[in-house]
Amino acid sequence: MTNHPAGPAVPDETLQRPPAEVRYAAELAALRAADTDPRPPGWHLSLRAARRFITGDPETGIGRKFVGDTALVERALVTLATNRGLMLVGEPGTAKSLLSELIAAAVSGDSTLVVQGGAATTEDQIKYSWNYALLVSEGPSARSLVPAPMLRGMREGLLVRFEEITRCPLEVQDSLLSLLSERVVAIPELAGAEGMAFARQGFNVIATANTRDRGVNEMSAALKRRFTFETVFPIADLDTELALVETEAKALLARSGVPVAPDRDVLEVLVTTFRELRSGVAHDGAGLDRLSAVMSTAEAVSVAHAVGVRGWFLRGEAGSAADVVTCLAGTAAKDNPEDLARLRRYLEQRVARRSGAGWRELHEARHLLAH
Repeated sequence: MTNHPAGPAVPDETLQRPPAEVRYAAELAALRAADTDPRPPGWHLSLRAARRFITGDPETGIGRKFVGDTALVERALVTLATNRGLMLVGEPGTAKSLLSELIAAAVSGDSTLVVQGGAATTEDQIKYSWNYALLVSEGPSARSLVPAPMLRGMREGLLVRFEEITRCPLEVQDSLLSLLSERVVAIPELAGAEGMAFARQGFNVIATANTRDRGVNEMSAALKRRFTFETVFPIADLDTELALVETEAKALLARSGVPVAPDRDVLEVLVTTFRELRSGVAHDGAGLDRLSAVMSTAEAVSVAHAVGVRGWFLRGEAGSAADVVTCLAGTAAKDNPEDLARLRRYLEQRVARRSGAGWRELHEARHLLAH
């Protein structure tokens, strides 16, 4: 039976980050109630309603959740409706995981079937494992079987998210081949009909991969053929990225017990700094040394969050440009001393040429950068 929630879930205020179907339960319920468009088999919403949920619809009060190309969202939804796997690739921090979560919430009403790829990921974490106490006492049975996300997704007709698939060993990746082509999982330990699990309508796979991981465990050509690849690019416009960082940082600060909103001027300094260090181009067109660290929008949100927490809990204020310097070190420099040197040169040489109180404070606080 397809697992479609009957109504909006009630958010638990103690959760640090509820899944999308809980955070936006009211919007999903409203869209579903008003959705008269045809839906692909097994889908919770139609394609147009799912698109509105992800990209927003001001006329009906649906907020925009993914700041990116609407055409990309449409192509992704069409791909999933054709029962072809969807692969989202791009630089780290470009909201690939967020997009996959939002799509799963809209299409299946459940975004929690997730496989987190990594060097230690095994096939049983993808398909199924066993309750070994029952296995020893009863032998292989449906009762002792412990379904993993892929098997659950196939049985219940839900989307499954496979994060950072190229971090997995090749033999683990290739365990998806028959699953994606034949839409079946064989369970040889079980006899009869229980030994074959066939996918129900609505099942599909959304995978993500970082371009910086290319070559770590490159996908086989056979597996690539089973996916449609879509690239998620960084936000091109400063104002759009600034608005997104402000919205996300404000929400994070509220959940952290910070009652004051982030300072807009401080955020502008922060976002501009990230964009320049990410692109290697200063505001006047001069070239900069790009950092090897990920200077993504997601990282900018994290720094903005840290700046607000630091300012409020240490001084009772919103956070300053000086806090940006302190919080940047662990994000921009990481463990690369060359990045630290590049950041120091940027603060000493480029920031000094900028006008405005925020930029002056950023420059004056350069000594706070760890040596």
